[in-house]
Formats: sequence, C-alpha cells, structure tokens
Amino acid sequence: MNNTSLLIPDLQNLIFTIRGVPVMLDSDLAELYDVETRILNQAVKRNLDRFPDNFRFQLTEIETQNLISQIVISSSKHGGIRKLPYVFTEQGVSMLSAVLRSNTAVQVSIKIINVFVKMRIFISQNANLFQRINNIEQKQIASDIKQQQTDNKIDTILDAIESKEVKHKQGIFYDGQIFDAYKLVSKIIRSAKHSIILIDNYIDETVLTHFEKRNKKVALTILTKNPSEQLKLDVEKFNKQYPKIILKEFNKSHDRFLIIDNKTI
Repeated sequence: MNNTSLLIPDLQNLIFTIRGVPVMLDSDLAELYDVETRILNQAVKRNLDRFPDNFRFQLTEIETQNLISQIVISSSKHGGIRKLPYVFTEQGVSMLSAVLRSNTAVQVSIKIINVFVKMRIFISQNANLFQRINNIEQKQIASDIKQQQTDNKIDTILDAIESKEVKHKQGIFYDGQIFDAYKLVSKIIRSAKHSIILIDNYIDETVLTHFEKRNKKVALTILTKNPSEQLKLDVEKFNKQYPKIILKEFNKSHDRFLIIDNKTI
C-alpha cells in the first residue's frame, strides 16, 4: 500500500483523544512512515530535546488497556510489546518529519497535520453544538441519578411494607373511622419509652383517656393555654389512679404537638 495516498477519513480513524489531547500511536505512525516502531522511537531518543512532554508521552498501563478494550490497539500486538507505547501530539508529528529525514515522512506528516488542523477547525466551528450536547448529557445523567434515587426510595418503602416494619407517624381518616384513629393514637402513645409532651389548647377528659395506655415509667406533661378548673380536677382524679400527669400553663403555641421521647409527631 502506498501510505502517502491515505485518505483523510483513514487518518482521522488513527487519531484519538487521551488526557484531553488528540494523539497518534507510535506504531501507527511507524506504519505510515514505512519504518519499524523500534526505529521510529530510536530516532526520537536521539533527539529527545526536540520532543518535550507536550510533543510525545508514554501511555500508562491503564491507558493502554483502555485502548485495547476500544480496539485502538490489538491485544496480540500489545502482548508482543515489552514497553508501553508512546503517542505523539500534532506538534510531535510535525517534528517527526524533521527527525526521520525522508520524503515519505515529510509527505505523510503534511497529510497528518492537515487532518489535525481540519479537526481543530471543525471542533472550533461546532463548539456551541458540542456544549449543547454536553449539557443535554449532563441533564440526562442528573435525571438518571434522580430517577435512581426515587427508585431506591420506592424499593425501601416496598421492602419495609413487605417486612411489616413500617412505622406510622400520621394517618388520614374518613368519616366513620373513629376506631382506626383511636387505634393509631394509642399505638403512638404506647411507643413512648421515656417521655411524652402534649401541647394542646383544647384539653378535656376524653384526651386524658388516651394516656391510660402509656408505660408507667414514661413521664407525661401537658401544656395548655388557660387550663380550666374542670381540667385541673380531671387531671387530679386521673393522677389518683394512673401514673402522674404534670399540667402546666403555656401561652406560646397555637398548634397541637405531641412530642414522643423528644421527637415531634
């Protein structure tokens, strides 16, 4: 094959990006220049001052394996290489023609440089398009992550329901579901291990009956606005039969709160 007759699309297939830089493999360049890879690298070593790291660098084992997985490097070819391959940037390819000193090297290098230039122009002209594509990809990734988080939450809920370990904190009840509501409140009160604090400005003896089911060691405090004489009497009678309730006047709340073991329900 006459390497100088390679079409631009063929050369584009030999250029790939690594460490954010477009590069070509030493073995591909050697084939294009019609020399052995060993000879190409030896010529470079004799002129290392012309090839700084931004002209030529050696791949790591991980980078090499990644290229093998992408079929950029054949596994059989890499298996016969004792040293990790080198890659050349656009500047490195340009310098190679001067180092190899052959008509083939000059002609091939010109073709390769032209491809690098065309690719750079293409990227520059379509920068906005690439940015839009990148934004779309980022949004898709974020959407996928959010969906995965949602799926995980749903799985957790379903697993908990299946294992019957769901702990109800709130309930919605319809007309006629009086016992269901009573049952939930009783369950919450029985769950207390250390303390119960009720903040409620509308207290009567029907509220007190719920606390008959609390554990005897659980302290109970009721905070209410302007406790009536009747409520005080009801609490006094309750305390004669059940573990004591502490009744206190509290004027700084307009809502109802039930605090179980220092956690608001």
